[in-house]
Amino acid sequence: MKNTNIFKNKTFLITGGTGSFGSQMASTLLKLNIKKLIIFSRDEKKQFDMMNELNNKKLEFVIGDVRDKQSIDSVLRFGVDYVFHAAALKQVPSCEFFPQEAVKTNIQGAENVMESCIKFNVKKCVFFEYR
Repeated sequence: MKNTNIFKNKTFLITGGTGSFGSQMASTLLKLNIKKLIIFSRDEKKQFDMMNELNNKKLEFVIGDVRDKQSIDSVLRFGVDYVFHAAALKQVPSCEFFPQEAVKTNIQGAENVMESCIKFNVKKCVFFEYR
């Protein structure tokens, strides 16, 4: 990453942080001089595994769901600088069989994250498009 000094002493949040992208992003961010990295996901087992694997005191784990706006608000209200929004249902068969769940997570969840980022003055929120 170029000019990583801009991340110095900043707090990051990764929604869906225990997924494949979130895990890789967490490893990358922890190599920088960040203040804190919050992993936000609803998978307690993956959080436990990730905590043991990365074993870093800059990591904080929060059980939550992007479908629940209050859940996102509760973690952003304490001063997050950057959000990487990676929480999504990505498997096409699951989305085809349970379209209402895909809408709740991928559309309403993304909207919840955007609204909370605006509400709590997050400097930058990065959304990912899955194909």
